[in-house]
Amino acid sequence: MARSPQRPGNATYLKKLLKPYQMKNMQQRQEQKEKAQRKANNLLNNQNESPKKLESIEKPPKEMKLVPDGYIRRVTSTIPFGYEIDENTPNYLKPIEEELDALSFAESMIVNEECSLQEACDWLEYKTGRKLSTPGLKKHIDKKYGPRDKRLGEKPSSLLAR
Repeated sequence: MARSPQRPGNATYLKKLLKPYQMKNMQQRQEQKEKAQRKANNLLNNQNESPKKLESIEKPPKEMKLVPDGYIRRVTSTIPFGYEIDENTPNYLKPIEEELDALSFAESMIVNEECSLQEACDWLEYKTGRKLSTPGLKKHIDKKYGPRDKRLGEKPSSLLAR
């Protein structure tokens, strides 16, 4: 039985098979592995020694913009009910007290089941002159107070829910 002069694991055999850029990539990977191994060894060696105190570097505080009370940060392109864009602070929304008071009154009416979502939306439009959709109001109330079934502690009695 004749033996092949070169084995598949032999480095010179691999050099002949691989293209130069492939060999370069292999060398880079090998160097990265060695570097990671050295770093791990250094970390293990440093754990045995007493930890050195790192000096805290004090950075100057960033220039802070003072935002008036009640303003909220603008996150989306949609302006929420009860707020408007303010030219002085472009990334913040200015509260409209009249609309927020009407919204909180409508919320309490809905949570106490004194009126329906549609009736509350119609009343808000009449009171403030600004529209709010029924699903939008429901989403706002569910976000603030939780879903209706959890709020009331009972399952819906609708035939569709069965």
